[in-house]
Amino acid sequence: MNFSIHQASHIGNRKFNQDRVAYAYNDEMLLLVLADGMGGHVHGEIAANMAIETFIHAFSGQTEASLDNPQVFLNNTMRAAHRRILEFKYEKANGDSPGTTCVAAIIKDDKLYFGHAGDSRLYVLRGDKVLIKTQDHSLVSHWVEWGIISAQEAQHHPQRNQITNCLGGQEDVFYMEMGNTIPLLPDDVILLASDGLWSPFSDEELAAAVQSPQIELVLDTLMSTALARETGHADNTTGLLMRWENKETEPFDRNPISHILEVL
Repeated sequence: MNFSIHQASHIGNRKFNQDRVAYAYNDEMLLLVLADGMGGHVHGEIAANMAIETFIHAFSGQTEASLDNPQVFLNNTMRAAHRRILEFKYEKANGDSPGTTCVAAIIKDDKLYFGHAGDSRLYVLRGDKVLIKTQDHSLVSHWVEWGIISAQEAQHHPQRNQITNCLGGQEDVFYMEMGNTIPLLPDDVILLASDGLWSPFSDEELAAAVQSPQIELVLDTLMSTALARETGHADNTTGLLMRWENKETEPFDRNPISHILEVL
């Protein structure tokens, strides 16, 4: 298993950064996870932290045998994070409801497994094309799907941030949407992005940007461009970019290695 990876986050023009992102790996598997705490919900940053921590803790406690079904792992772990956030609401937040979007993926045996809740996205970029992207759980996304507005109108619609699904919030509206399993090829690029990162770009721009092999430079350039395009009203802007190389390497330590981005 061989990959290049970089993660970054910027507060934008907000008072607080409620985005969180992390990855973890051992010699068999790679976990990618991003959460965007919802600014309209009290303690959105805590909800995002809980989502990330739940995934990292669950991955660290798994054996190879218990991750034979990555889809089950992703679904169970996201539900566990949702329950944890709800318990925080009842115990610590005086009934107020924290919430966060979340997108997570496992790569194992050259296959990508992924799922999400909300409008944080996962892209699979192959060559100069967007092969896969997650479908936002938002009012505006539904309107596009139903033909009420166009994708171009949705990009700047004033209600584009109204989410219909998240971790926390109301228990009966949460669900995790699983994506189709994708066999990865060498040089495939995976992007996890909060809406502050993906919203200023078209699919074509993202696909063109990742042609460079320098993952760190690509993500940092996307970040700075997104912030510049949204100057004065930029949201928290966070991403994780991974290029799959699939070359023979020396085995990693079987104990998972975790990298949770420190957000100031």
